[in-house]
Amino acid sequence: MNKQHVRLAIAPIGWTNDDMPELGSENTFQQTVSEMALAGFTGSEVGSKYPRDPAILKPMLAIRGIEICNAWFSTFFAASEREKTLDEFVNHMNFLHAMGAKVIGCSEQSGSIQCTTLPVMGPDKPCFSEEEWARVAEGYNTLGRLAAEKGMQVCLHHHMGTGIQTAQEIDTFMSRVDASVYLLYDTGHAWYSEGSEAAMLAILEKHLPRINHVHLKDVRPAVIDEVKRDGLSFLDGVRKGTFTVPGDGAIDFRPVFRLLDEHGYRGWMVVEAEQDPALANPFEYAVKARRYLRETAGI
Repeated sequence: MNKQHVRLAIAPIGWTNDDMPELGSENTFQQTVSEMALAGFTGSEVGSKYPRDPAILKPMLAIRGIEICNAWFSTFFAASEREKTLDEFVNHMNFLHAMGAKVIGCSEQSGSIQCTTLPVMGPDKPCFSEEEWARVAEGYNTLGRLAAEKGMQVCLHHHMGTGIQTAQEIDTFMSRVDASVYLLYDTGHAWYSEGSEAAMLAILEKHLPRINHVHLKDVRPAVIDEVKRDGLSFLDGVRKGTFTVPGDGAIDFRPVFRLLDEHGYRGWMVVEAEQDPALANPFEYAVKARRYLRETAGI
């Protein structure tokens, strides 16, 4: 891939899991960002242990050569929480803008079961009605306009256990929103949802022109099979090792890199692979991911 166009980041969720804070509770913010830098990454997303005052956070990252590239934001448009979502979004956007980030990765969390004990592959996953889709599209178009005023871009993070998880749901969302709304493409969630590398790549190929942020996440199919068979929750699967870093699971990332490169992708690629840090040492896995990216993407 073109080193001038693509930059590599890693998410802090491998060190401390914000959805399950007991996973990695012993890992401090300073240890996390120091190990990111030592492993060879120049970007990070934002975790719960990160200071939220740019005046404090910026110098702590700058001394390590790390920039903030994005931070998760939950939207609740389908659930008719439009004004609350917009108010919180503006604060979130202003923080990211102050940190120099260009994209804002959002997830529509209305009815989400990702942080519940419900089976993630079961019947309880939300499926939006026509009215809910209309609210989601209008809401995201509004976010897109607000972000554009700051010179930023909004993207939707398709995610297991949410109303925008499957390839069809991604298609529906992208067909309803304006061109100012983009897609955060996540290899792990695409494979998990659709069950194959071919289906994962089909999502990428179809939406390439609208992808502005990429999460690189590998999967362990044996764990996904166990999640399906035993009716486990999303977080149960994470604990058992559903996800891992690129080069450690079942996904061959070379076709991903080739498609992005052929399309002239410009932006961040973020290693985001939540595991139990007690079972998968975050620094060791960060180094493993960085080596794999160097060998397979040439960056």
